[in-house]
Amino acid sequence: MPIHSAADYTRETESEWQLLRTEASELSYSWAPTYRSLIETAYAEPVLRSLYPFTSHWALCFSTTARPELTPTGPCLTANSDGTYGVGTGMLTPDLGLFAAPREAVALAVHHLPPGPEPLTD
Repeated sequence: MPIHSAADYTRETESEWQLLRTEASELSYSWAPTYRSLIETAYAEPVLRSLYPFTSHWALCFSTTARPELTPTGPCLTANSDGTYGVGTGMLTPDLGLFAAPREAVALAVHHLPPGPEPLTD
């Protein structure tokens, strides 16, 4: 497997963020505005934007490596159908908090990141 440079991973990470943002902007579900707000608020946070984002079951999670082998780090964020935002240690359990505003959920997620996330690696 070829060794990728930090610049390669930066490009892959930004590309994945842009894909998530585009997909979120095109959703037509009733809770789509909540999900869009979560994605945009997380993207606006530099430390989260530097991590590779991935989703599963509408949970936004982060990795210190790009696909195909993800290395999850920190909590996951959820946009819920009732307009709330969750932060959890797992994908679907908001065991760290439930909030009315995405900025509060994102702030808690940043607070629960391990100290100094490592740069993306191969």
